[in-house]
Amino acid sequence: MKVISAEQLRFGIVGVANTAVDLITYTVLRQAGLNIILANLISTSAGMALSFTLNRNFTFRAKAGNAKTQAVLFFLVTATGLWLVQPLMISLFSGMFTGLTGTLAIAAPKLAGLGFNLVWNYTLYSKVVFRHRAPDEAKETADD
Repeated sequence: MKVISAEQLRFGIVGVANTAVDLITYTVLRQAGLNIILANLISTSAGMALSFTLNRNFTFRAKAGNAKTQAVLFFLVTATGLWLVQPLMISLFSGMFTGLTGTLAIAAPKLAGLGFNLVWNYTLYSKVVFRHRAPDEAKETADD
């Protein structure tokens, strides 16, 4: 019985890389005094830039699709999750970690928000952004 697919494993590897960029950037910016919204906007943008390239070429191997269309869809899916939903979740989760101090107090709500984005991103990337198309459909899309 296969627990996860090779594609899901690749998604996890990419996720670790872009999440590390996001989390480290966010934590440094928050420690420097930036507010949650601005720190999250900057850190998620850095993670997003890495994520698109790695997910398109490594995770979903979607080189046959139209890169411009994929980039727009990727941005819409990712930005909605990261810039609208995640800050709300970070704010909601912040009250749950009041006993923590220092870096852990800053990072814990962010990690909780990232859990939601893991499911959000994989589902929408695989079904919408980098979905596998029939050969005829892939050719038409690449010609756009």
